[in-house]
Amino acid sequence: MDNKIISAYIDILKEELVPALGCTEPGSVALAAGQAAAILGGFPEHLDVWCSGNIVKNVKGVIVPNSDGMRGIDAAAILGAACGKAEAKLEILSAVTPDDIKRTRELLKTDYCKCMLEEGEANLFIRVVATRGVESSEVIIRDGHTNIVFMKHNEEVLLDKATLAATEDSLEEKKNLLSIKNILEFAKTADMSPLEELFDYQIKVNCEIATEGLKNDYGACVGKTLMETCGDDIKVRARAGAAAGSDARMAGSCLPVVINSGSGNQGITVTVPVVTYAEELGLTREELYRALCVSNLVAINIKRHIGKLSAFCGAISAATAVGAAVTYMRGGSFEEVCGTITNTLANVGGVVCDGAKASCAAKIAAGLEAAFLADSMAAKGRSFQAGEGLVEEDIEDTILNIGIMGRNGMKETDTTILHLMLGDIDKANC
Repeated sequence: MDNKIISAYIDILKEELVPALGCTEPGSVALAAGQAAAILGGFPEHLDVWCSGNIVKNVKGVIVPNSDGMRGIDAAAILGAACGKAEAKLEILSAVTPDDIKRTRELLKTDYCKCMLEEGEANLFIRVVATRGVESSEVIIRDGHTNIVFMKHNEEVLLDKATLAATEDSLEEKKNLLSIKNILEFAKTADMSPLEELFDYQIKVNCEIATEGLKNDYGACVGKTLMETCGDDIKVRARAGAAAGSDARMAGSCLPVVINSGSGNQGITVTVPVVTYAEELGLTREELYRALCVSNLVAINIKRHIGKLSAFCGAISAATAVGAAVTYMRGGSFEEVCGTITNTLANVGGVVCDGAKASCAAKIAAGLEAAFLADSMAAKGRSFQAGEGLVEEDIEDTILNIGIMGRNGMKETDTTILHLMLGDIDKANC
């Protein structure tokens, strides 16, 4: 296999599979505010926060981790500024103290933090302006949850990535090398030693939060409900574990996760069912690593066309990738893996994202059910055919079609969902 592709795939996995505490959007808001406070050298006297619609959508319904049940952009921003551990990135809220929580509750009753919708920007956009006496700081995050592109202290620009010349291929350019054929070849033949530590941590933390979700009552208890009512079948256990991890995460669990495509829910989804199946099939640790290469990279390959945040539910792209990994683990051919991907996307490739919240767990469970059906069909040589909906002969064209639908076709859906959530649509005249 081409060494350039091997190197690119390893880089993609190391860049994408990073730890986060709680839902990534509140964590990203906290990071921006924490960095703004760090620039000032102390806790700000006031915060102004501008967020794109998709950030608003994904922060509104989830509990901010380590917040004692608080929700919202303002809570995430104040806590991030209070704990001030910007170097922790998406785990910044792990440093929150009881005093930080008390201070945040008090400030939420005032006009300390003003939150505004930023229109005309990227789907993932956060801008924080902090003031302290005569000093001010500004931090902008764009296109990636930890991608700080601009920092300013008073009138001095500390960072402006738009002015920096590119010195190496960007991560997006490396993602252009992704294809199902090459992903499978990489999974089968690449040396796993550079990825062992990364995958070990992904397995550890993502399975721990799944166990936590099955042990305790979080959210709507989707995972627990599956285990209590649907038996002990491998497919049920795989769906329940992933759903339970999301149950816990959306309800504010303080356990970290390793994300995929900027999402903890997607990270849990591509991990827990694959581990569950590997245990059932008696696979070795190395064989599990190789299956995780498939699930992680297929998910990234699908999601790169859709974009970081969209009205297209990311749990579906992650579940599709799990189906591909299951087919791979049972020794399925390239054609069967393509059939599994096609069958899943042709079935549930239109589930909408109406924000991060408890029902994400149910969407994960539904997506995985479709993926396991897709694998069963592919094992018998059954697949939806080119010309049926968005399905094409080449699997990459089918994936691209789904991406175009999610990125471009669902823009108006995304806008409508946001306005409904903000309550600024006159439903009486609809």
